[in-house]
Amino acid sequence: MVMEKSDKTPMYQYIMNDIKRKIENGELKPHDPLPTQIDMAKEYNTSEITSRRALSDLVQEGYIYRIRGKGSFVNENVAAPASQVIRTIYFAHKNQEVSTFNHPFFTDMFKGIQEVCEENGIEFYLWNFGENYELPDDPQAGIILLTTNHSFDISHLTAWQEEKRRIVTVHFYYPHLGIPYVIVDNLTGGYLATQHLISLGHRNIGVILTGNSILELNQEFSLRLQGYRLALAQHQIPFNQDLIAVIQGEDERGDMGYRGFMSLMALKEPPTAVFATSDFKAIGAMNAARDMGIRIPEDVSIMGYDDVEISEFTYPRLSTVNQNTRKLGQRAAEILLFELKDQEDGSVRDEIVPTVILRDTTAAPVPPKPSKK
Repeated sequence: MVMEKSDKTPMYQYIMNDIKRKIENGELKPHDPLPTQIDMAKEYNTSEITSRRALSDLVQEGYIYRIRGKGSFVNENVAAPASQVIRTIYFAHKNQEVSTFNHPFFTDMFKGIQEVCEENGIEFYLWNFGENYELPDDPQAGIILLTTNHSFDISHLTAWQEEKRRIVTVHFYYPHLGIPYVIVDNLTGGYLATQHLISLGHRNIGVILTGNSILELNQEFSLRLQGYRLALAQHQIPFNQDLIAVIQGEDERGDMGYRGFMSLMALKEPPTAVFATSDFKAIGAMNAARDMGIRIPEDVSIMGYDDVEISEFTYPRLSTVNQNTRKLGQRAAEILLFELKDQEDGSVRDEIVPTVILRDTTAAPVPPKPSKK
């Protein structure tokens, strides 16, 4: 059956009605792709502006969803009551300092969330639930939850589950609770950073970590250390605990890398390469090397982690690891909007693989000069 267009029906509305009809009678099934706005304009013999408006309005009404770089798709929840459709996503945190959100881990994540929200007509806000653990007064809101604060009381997660809150955690996760999550694969990140240094020929590789001791590292640094150890093991390089510098600190700072580098260089056999598990520590290590008259990368290679903006402008330019948190944000929003089949779907989880960014602070070790007789 082909719909006939009334002269009084705007063309964009005609397209919308036709697509709705196809969805409702089963011609288009959940997650089926729709034509691009260019192809749709050709199919309906109209302009791209008209087809774009039709697609945008279909998103607003919950009939379709969009995924950046992939296209538009039929929403699985078309027949769901309006009360079950997420219209707002909140990034919820507990008393995080505003300055923390200037880090690219968060700014890139927020951009990813915002991209998915804009494509699907969803509002996006930050929300501080504070000491009272008060989430927005909207049980149908989607919550992207950050729990990095050490004072977070996980009993509230159970309470929120009982309230049927729609939650995806990022950065930290709680598999025993069955809450969907998206995290950066820090183990793979640590592995890739170390593997790069090994591939250049380094065997004596130091690591600078943040924590009270090697046994008291938070989740992300513990996993980066595991990745470091895995890379060594795969190349039959013995693990040497003397090459691990653990520096205390609440926040990542350059002076931590400075102190860590100084302690590593004081070893009887100092490393030829150093993996600093944040760019701030890596830049501090570079400052220490300069003060000690150690050339980078000729005398020692330095590898960072995070790909903060300044890392591209250090001298030399810092090799580092980009955590791909823009993709993390996109996936968190997509899971909330399109992939949760019930309120406690712990099977929905994703791990984002980081990317090594090669610049100028890493190179093959220089062979020692032969001694003169």
